[in-house]
Amino acid sequence: VTVRGLETIRKCSKLFLEHYTSILGIDKARLEKFYGKPITLADRFMVESSAEEIFTSAVDSDVALLVVGDPLCATTHTDMMIRAREAGAKVEVIHNASVMGAVASCGLQLYQFGQTVSVPFFDGEWRPDSFFDKIAYNDGGKMHTLVLVDIKVKEPDFGAMAQGRTKFLPPRFMTVNQCAAQLLEVEERRGNPGTCAPGRLAIGLARLGQPTQQIVAGTLEELLCVDFGGPLHRSVTFLFL
Repeated sequence: VTVRGLETIRKCSKLFLEHYTSILGIDKARLEKFYGKPITLADRFMVESSAEEIFTSAVDSDVALLVVGDPLCATTHTDMMIRAREAGAKVEVIHNASVMGAVASCGLQLYQFGQTVSVPFFDGEWRPDSFFDKIAYNDGGKMHTLVLVDIKVKEPDFGAMAQGRTKFLPPRFMTVNQCAAQLLEVEERRGNPGTCAPGRLAIGLARLGQPTQQIVAGTLEELLCVDFGGPLHRSVTFLFL
């Protein structure tokens, strides 16, 4: 967080940590000790269904929503800003470091990147591949592609819900290996156009900005077997050269 962000946080009466679109790499208790005040985790349910709990209290007092990365990289936060202003709250954005810029640590120039894409977990017969078209478009224009991978936190267990029980599935964080495997699957399904062929050069990055960050270049096939370490792989990316 920037110095301006830290000063603002310490002036706020309430702190919420967005715990849905990305996950912080340190313990919440450690963060509370540093800021000197309690933090409420804003999970998926709060962000999607009860966001009013966050911005209605900001009408009469200073409230901070802490976001991992830059606040405006996710449409979720833009929607909350609009609703907060409509509710009469004054909204101020303090920007922060983000994977959108940190990805340049791999050595490639940000000016040479095309559209950013997100790759979701495949689940049974649900295997969406619309992201592949954007990768192919970037490839045709000789541009790199930044691929953000999926995370699943506090996902509802629909089987338990059908039995009248509220239960959530364990967190899941997509790895470089899983992403590479899914890209190769789509490549084969699309008739091997070459966009994500096994021999295509890519770069996998994990835990950018942390002491344990890892950056490995290789073909998609080679990256299938690279150990990028445990979670969180929230900043895993692929760059097609």
